[in-house]
Amino acid sequence: MPDMFNVDNLPFGFLTEEEKTLLLNHVQRKEYQPLELVLAAGETSQGVFVINKGQVAESECSSQPGELLIEQHAAFMHYQPGEYFGSWSVFNGKAIHNFVAVEETVCHLIPTQTLFELIDSNSLFADYFQQSLTAKREIIAQHAPNQDMAEFMLSRIADSTIREPLIVEEGTSIEQATRLMRESKADCLLAKSGNRYGMVTGTDLLDAVIMEHLPLDTDVSQIASYRLIRIKPDDYLFNALIIMTQQQIERVVVMGDNRQLFGVIELTDVLSHFSSHSHVIGLRVERAQTVDELREASFGLADLIKGLIATGVKTRFVMELLAALNSRILSKLFDLIVPLEVHPHVCLIVMGSEGRGEQIMKTDQDNGLIYRDGLDWPQMHEVMKEFSETLISFGFPPCPGNIMVSNPEWVNSTKQWAKKLINWSKSFEGEATMNLAIASDSKPVAGNFALFKVARNSFFRRIQDNEIFFSHFAKAALRFDTPLTFFGRLKDSAGLDIKKAGVFPIVHGVRGIALESKISETNTFKRLEQLVEQGVLHKELADNLSEALSYFVQIRLQQQMSRYTGDPTEIDQVPNEINIKKLTALERQLLRDALAVVKDFKKYLIQRYHLTF
Repeated sequence: MPDMFNVDNLPFGFLTEEEKTLLLNHVQRKEYQPLELVLAAGETSQGVFVINKGQVAESECSSQPGELLIEQHAAFMHYQPGEYFGSWSVFNGKAIHNFVAVEETVCHLIPTQTLFELIDSNSLFADYFQQSLTAKREIIAQHAPNQDMAEFMLSRIADSTIREPLIVEEGTSIEQATRLMRESKADCLLAKSGNRYGMVTGTDLLDAVIMEHLPLDTDVSQIASYRLIRIKPDDYLFNALIIMTQQQIERVVVMGDNRQLFGVIELTDVLSHFSSHSHVIGLRVERAQTVDELREASFGLADLIKGLIATGVKTRFVMELLAALNSRILSKLFDLIVPLEVHPHVCLIVMGSEGRGEQIMKTDQDNGLIYRDGLDWPQMHEVMKEFSETLISFGFPPCPGNIMVSNPEWVNSTKQWAKKLINWSKSFEGEATMNLAIASDSKPVAGNFALFKVARNSFFRRIQDNEIFFSHFAKAALRFDTPLTFFGRLKDSAGLDIKKAGVFPIVHGVRGIALESKISETNTFKRLEQLVEQGVLHKELADNLSEALSYFVQIRLQQQMSRYTGDPTEIDQVPNEINIKKLTALERQLLRDALAVVKDFKKYLIQRYHLTF
């Protein structure tokens, strides 16, 4: 067993003792001299490499090893001790770039089959590993006319290019599967085991025979990976892009409600329809090796938003895509600023609109840090202050209420965070309610997600069936006046705060009902969908609320873009202001109707929670 491999480092620290033993029994020590090729473009990957000593550079397949030492820009990125590479090659089947030792280097190789066994047996390890996969493939944006985008936005998965998968039944041998893949010119297949489908790639087959020395008559279903990312055939094609961006993968399985398999849709198929640079921005984010490089990548978001809106992309889709990209920016900045050895012991969370995935332009920072009880990290507050200041330089405005990791009040141990949530739920004062509202929309974006889940679950258990709490919590949705006259007309106001008038009442009212219904989802649109599925809300009410919220966000975005000067660091001083005089007659009519939905929803909340207004 190779020495010096630290199984306590993230993400391997999530493994059980038995799983760590499996890993250590199969990991291989590899040594490389300067300029030696570790993995060549087009070569079948053996597994994931973890650097123990030295440095490895990743470059275009056209670059020669010597160029990496002469020209720094010849390499996409450099991997340092403790970092791993080759994961994209594992899931893709073959390497698409060259990996070259820059200096004398020692790596530990985790064979593909061993990696997949650990992913299948340990969900926490799998979640962390998949979240950390790095997209390394060069994506060239497809330029297409606006009408192509409009057509794309209306396209469903079922109407697009769904690849018919090669499916083999349980009992098919490795040898038979290999012959079938060669005959079908397929780079992967789905192995059926009972009611489950598992993915098998060419790399899996090769490793099974060469690395694991499995007999050729071994059942191929035994080496399949059953952690498949799925999407429904009636879902939008754009959602497939969002999922691939979030998960950093190249294909998803199309499967119906009754686990009916329709096929596989690949990233190349989606991008052939898609004309934005979203994946390119995501790639630049992943490649960033310094704060300055990450800042430059983040500056492309504003232009991306403008381009998406101009080509007719629905606001909700833009929100979801931008939420995925923003999370990756925050996660990458966390990796660059927070010491690697601290990562298993802390968790960065985002809250408010960021936590709900409903921000468009860069909104106020609402973030916090949860750390392991008893953690000794003297530099914690200094590093968190640097994190907040760096985000400001990225164009993310500071929170007016100082809800940021630079504020020690929002940096808490797991027990402290759970206690704060519970104390806020017991207090019916305005500040406590608003803090709880913001915190209840939190989600983890970097570090050890398990720390977040422990605190959240503890809070959920304490508020179950507490009618008094939910009654007081819901009352905050009535806090701001709805700017409609008795006869349902818009009140004269050149500067309407759309957040107070429309967004907040819907978001907070739905938030309270979702918490009462034990729904952990934070996105308002998804909360509404789940509330309908559970029979808590009528579909008509949920649809009206969803449409109204979408419209509020849309007109707010339109006016934000009209104020945008092109400077990505510029902060909009009135991000929620709507100048009604700039709206067309039709837009004012739609705004009035949307505000009427808010007014009716407030009446619903008053009746549901027996409130006084």
